[in-house]
Amino acid sequence: MSASNRKTIGIVGARGHTGAELIKLIARHPQLELAFVSSRELAGKRLADHSADYHGELRYENLSHEDVAARHADAVVLALPNGKAEAVVKAIDEARSGSTSADPVIVDLSADYRFDSTWYYGLPELTRDQYRGQRRISNPGCYASAMQLAIAPLRDLLAGPPVCFGVSGYSGAGTTPSEKNDPEKLRDNLMPYALTDHMHEREVTRHLGIPVEFMPHVAPHFRGITMTVNLWLTQPLTREAIKTRYVQKYKDEALLEVIDDAPWVSRIANQHGVQIGGFTLAPGGKRVVVVATLDNLLKGAATQAMQNLNLALGYPELEGISLGERDSGLGARDFG
Repeated sequence: MSASNRKTIGIVGARGHTGAELIKLIARHPQLELAFVSSRELAGKRLADHSADYHGELRYENLSHEDVAARHADAVVLALPNGKAEAVVKAIDEARSGSTSADPVIVDLSADYRFDSTWYYGLPELTRDQYRGQRRISNPGCYASAMQLAIAPLRDLLAGPPVCFGVSGYSGAGTTPSEKNDPEKLRDNLMPYALTDHMHEREVTRHLGIPVEFMPHVAPHFRGITMTVNLWLTQPLTREAIKTRYVQKYKDEALLEVIDDAPWVSRIANQHGVQIGGFTLAPGGKRVVVVATLDNLLKGAATQAMQNLNLALGYPELEGISLGERDSGLGARDFG
């Protein structure tokens, strides 16, 4: 690509775990340049001192919503807590009123726009064909991504609501101190919370179009999600037929790997993709349990945001996403 294809990107809420991962991805992207990184807590500090992958002179800034809008970046990623995105989006929209500048791409990592049909819901492996050039993109939740990818290949055969038991590393609770990200409280512990009507339960119910039941837990490990999903089918199937459905569904997806055994969260940490496996049938062939794992900070957040940015900015979807040898673009491979 020529230099004329280069785009600028700003991050609001850059101090958090996801912001840090996104900075790494942008620093490695051949066509993206960081325009600003906004963080109240780190304002004035050199970005290079906090990210080994970034080598420029950019510093963190404490930018107002109006300041963000005035920078006119080609894309803005909002890595903010739930409920904080609307004011920034409003400032950007107001700054464009009567302006000849291009409408920036906005990728929101919070839940604020996941239920707004005017925003593109960016889970590429399932919603890519619904992208119509939208400049407003809602990044799916980490748990919600794991659930949807685990359920989708059998969605048309379900006899009832999938029951999902999710376990996340404590990085999913963010950087604001709480019981759910306190290593001492989590030591030798598994912490259940929000066991009905969780935000991601409602998110998956909306986007898959079926009721889903979800029970989240936090574990002592730092990163990675294990999602165990119990599925009742309308007709009995063999294990091989079930697994074949997943392989066929994801055969062209470089970030999805269908494996024979139940995946381990320790093997997906720091990886950009998803592993799905287990495929255990109960007697009678109508009940199957499937396990999915992903890194909540990567495919559950930053990697997915990069896929969406690439799509919206006209780059190859996996540009800047370094795939390991195991994930070298073979799609939904069968390691059974």
